[in-house]
Amino acid sequence: MTTLATGPDTLTRDALAVLQPGFDGTTAPDWVRRRLGEGLASVALFGRNVVTEEQVTALTGQLRAERDDLLVAIDEESGDVTRLDVRTGSSFPGNHALGAVDDPDLTRAVSRELGRRLAACGVNFDWAPSADVNANADNPVIGVRSFGASTGLVARHTAAWVEGLQSTGVAACTKHFPGHGDTNVDSHHAVPRIDVDAETLYARELPPFRAAIAAGTRAIMSAHILVPALDPDRPGTLSSRILTDLLRDELGYRGLIVTDGMEMRAISGTYGLEHGVVLAITAGADAICVGGGLCDEGTVLGLRDALVAAVRSGELPEERLADAAARVRDLARWTAEARTAGPATAPDPAIGLIAARRALRVTRTGAVAPLDTPVHVAQFEPARNIAVGDQTPWGPATELRRLLPGSTTGSTTGSRTGDDAAAQVLAAADGRRIVAVVRDEHRHPWMGAALDTLLAARPDTIVVEMGLPQAAPRGALHIATYGAARVCGVAAAEAVVAG
Repeated sequence: MTTLATGPDTLTRDALAVLQPGFDGTTAPDWVRRRLGEGLASVALFGRNVVTEEQVTALTGQLRAERDDLLVAIDEESGDVTRLDVRTGSSFPGNHALGAVDDPDLTRAVSRELGRRLAACGVNFDWAPSADVNANADNPVIGVRSFGASTGLVARHTAAWVEGLQSTGVAACTKHFPGHGDTNVDSHHAVPRIDVDAETLYARELPPFRAAIAAGTRAIMSAHILVPALDPDRPGTLSSRILTDLLRDELGYRGLIVTDGMEMRAISGTYGLEHGVVLAITAGADAICVGGGLCDEGTVLGLRDALVAAVRSGELPEERLADAAARVRDLARWTAEARTAGPATAPDPAIGLIAARRALRVTRTGAVAPLDTPVHVAQFEPARNIAVGDQTPWGPATELRRLLPGSTTGSTTGSRTGDDAAAQVLAAADGRRIVAVVRDEHRHPWMGAALDTLLAARPDTIVVEMGLPQAAPRGALHIATYGAARVCGVAAAEAVVAG
């Protein structure tokens, strides 16, 4: 491709510095190493880059051999959205489980232990936590990624999560400003819209971000959502009214502003990727998240050159780009200093399972005896959103097979009707006790219909809800885990066996 920038001059270096690109592979590509020498200051790791913690440590070591003050970012919320445990499921419950317990000290301990693992792997920047207030239970992309539907609860746990993570020298990136909780559209696919008045937004959506700022969050991530009460024309990521007037001037935030993934259709499908990046930096963003999908050198060069061209044409003030790049470098310096200091408390590797056990809510409709014989685990699979991805296993089946040898498992999706799905489960169970595992039953009519038929035929069925527990508890035993992390599955399996 033809590029405008021919050498690592100050403008080119600043344009590279604001990018946080991903890449393919489990070792450092040559093109990434070259660009680090030319000014690239950040890289992002996704599930495709992770095999083991030892491999990630070696990868970050390769990258830092080229640039010691490198920001290595990851989208590691724990819970349903995990990259470090992408192939096994997370060792830590997610936000909704922590909110269900409502013990900020526990939240702080969980995020501190997560931070230790990230720091040990050479990761120093985490695009988490989600500070979204889950005001819409039908939200297709937030759900259990939120601490809950109460603004006060979300605020106190957001602050605790930030404090715990950053005590390990890993920078937190609180998201998705100004709040993605009251949407019914996934911004990976289109532009969500929040049609509430400014008074509601200030009272409900902003307090968790205020709490994060007070707790010292080093970064805040913008949301690709249209909020007409704040800006009727542009989504948050591209809005100077939201990023500069509100976040910077009114809330007094001085840290790094990062965009959500720019290749998400809410931006790339409406404004185009390169133009969207220019608009985001102009509006007040400091760093560009890209690489969840587009992860090649050509993308990085195209974005670099778009920023350089925008400065030369006068569309993007050079001082705005320089300020953004300086904030990136400032954060890199903070992580280096904080990493040297290290956390002051001892490791607690069991804290994830402890938290998952505390989050469980068990409802019994009658006497339920402990189980000591094999069961059939019927897992009802909803379509997963892109943030969660489809690589990560979930559910209690693995642990139940360990606790009750001979147990079987099967899964079904919404491609079947409720009656068909239930008939499939009953046939596969072959007389064994059934453990029906659902995720957001209230959002999936086919799932609810399958449970109706299944419970009519087998009222002794145990139901495990691993999403938002909005539907009424039912089954001989109903277990709500408030998330689908691996440790939530372990805790649920223990409760199934205990009866």
